[in-house]
Amino acid sequence: MKEIMALLEDFPVIAAVKDKNMHDAVSSPASIIFDLGANINTVKDSIELAHRNGKKIFVHIDLAEGIGKDRYGIDYLCSLGVDGIISTRGNLIKAAKDKSLLTVKRVFTLDSQGVISAMSDIDDPSADIIEIMPGVIPKIIERFAGSGKPIIAGGLIESKSEITAALSHGAVAVSTGKKELWYL
Repeated sequence: MKEIMALLEDFPVIAAVKDKNMHDAVSSPASIIFDLGANINTVKDSIELAHRNGKKIFVHIDLAEGIGKDRYGIDYLCSLGVDGIISTRGNLIKAAKDKSLLTVKRVFTLDSQGVISAMSDIDDPSADIIEIMPGVIPKIIERFAGSGKPIIAGGLIESKSEITAALSHGAVAVSTGKKELWYL
């Protein structure tokens, strides 16, 4: 976890990609990649490509096609050498943690009930990092940043000013699919 935090401190933009942008992501200065378009046929190559280029890669298992959303899916990703997983599901976060993978718990704060639910996720000892969606609400980022867990702001990040706002309100990093922001 210390290594990931050091990487985020050096460059706090995470390249969030689907298959078509993986080569762009590994060429970018981002040291961490969130693979949001993994599938059973491409995930091994994506992990190997990321590692050959000195990048850490997390697979969003909830979105992965052809890979079980269960402990066997976690076992499979672990056997391929993935650095961590992203999920909204507590059981998958726990299964990944049991395999010593790094874990990002993605939470949605679309309304006050979503914020209340997400606050309970902060206490999940299996989640290493919390990713707040959408990541363009500074007061929500600030509220979660006081939890003691690293916070990533993701979703709807489309400008340098939004990155700056998220970081200045307590996020340790932002994840974005907007390629031009990977080079800030």
